Formats: sequence, structure tokens, C-alpha cells
Amino acid sequence: MPQTSGSRGRTPETDVIDFRAAEQLLAARDPRGAVKLLDGLIDAHPENTAARLLRARAFFAAAQLRPAELEFSLVLEREPDNAYAHFALARTYERQARPEPAKRHFRLAAALDPNPRYLQAARFEV
Repeated sequence: MPQTSGSRGRTPETDVIDFRAAEQLLAARDPRGAVKLLDGLIDAHPENTAARLLRARAFFAAAQLRPAELEFSLVLEREPDNAYAHFALARTYERQARPEPAKRHFRLAAALDPNPRYLQAARFEV
């Protein structure tokens, strides 16, 4: 019998299934559905940075900018060298009309990864 964790009977297999299903929901433009799946996964594994990053992306896609900001910030506390998280947090600040923190995180993303999108957003030459 598979080992379960928590009161909801989660297994490592169900965690992976929920994560992959959340990815599919986000790709299918159902960010709220993705958030619902990820909530249980993150409740069971609050340290799971990949799940938090996916939930942040889902919040952003649903235009829930404050929760997106909080999730991206949590990811960056754990992974300060995550260029994508800096870029996505910058886009979140940009959508909130907060240009100074957006500029800072665009530049951090570009400094960590010379991805042309990051360089362009940071206003660096490509």
C-alpha cells in the first residue's frame, strides 16, 4: 500500500499528478483551477518551491497580483538566483504600476541570465 501523508491521504504519486494537472490547467488558461489543485499540494509541502512558482504564475494569469507578488517573493527567499522568478515578480510590479521595484527585478533577472527577454525588459542592449 502506498505511503500517505497528511489527513487527505496524499501520496508522492498524487502530488506529482496534481502538479502536472495544474500545469495543464494553466496552459489551458484555467489559472483558478490550477490554484485550487496547488493549494492542497502546498498545504502538504509548503517548502515545495516548484509548486509555489507554478501557483505564483497561476495567480499572475488570473490577475491576482498581490498573491502572485507574495508567492514570487517566497520563491526568491528560497532561491535568490532564480532569474525567472525575478522576471515574473518584475512583471507583477509592472502590472501594479510600481516601476521602481519592477526595474530592480528586471535588472536582477538579466544579471542572472542573459535571456534576451530579460535583457530587453531591463533595457540592456541585446
